[in-house]
Amino acid sequence: MIGLDTNLLVRYLAQDDPQQSALAVKLIEGSCSEKKPAFINHIVLCETAWVLERCYDVDKDMFAVILEKMLKTEQFSVHKIEMVWRALRELKKTGADFADCLLGQINLVNGCEHTVTFDKKASAGIGYRLLG
Repeated sequence: MIGLDTNLLVRYLAQDDPQQSALAVKLIEGSCSEKKPAFINHIVLCETAWVLERCYDVDKDMFAVILEKMLKTEQFSVHKIEMVWRALRELKKTGADFADCLLGQINLVNGCEHTVTFDKKASAGIGYRLLG
């Protein structure tokens, strides 16, 4: 298994740099499989959401579609995928940032009663409490 960095995953998804995008496609579609997937960790997912939203004008609804397809792609092994699925459901329900949705899920799984925040959008998610 190989790990993917955010820049490679973004080039694969955005197809915005002919040379780097072609290399990313060749690697992911040519070398990765269900038996030998590319590993995507939570930091890469959060950075990818941030880059797509801020640099490529991908809104949260479109990112949710992209993420769902990634989670179903056999060439990818997503770290603790069950938490990412729950974060995706929170993203669709609350409209909070994906990173906040995932953060809340990680904290719940690790025994936190709740996550305290000043962020009103994040506080709409399961396991969050708004302070103030």
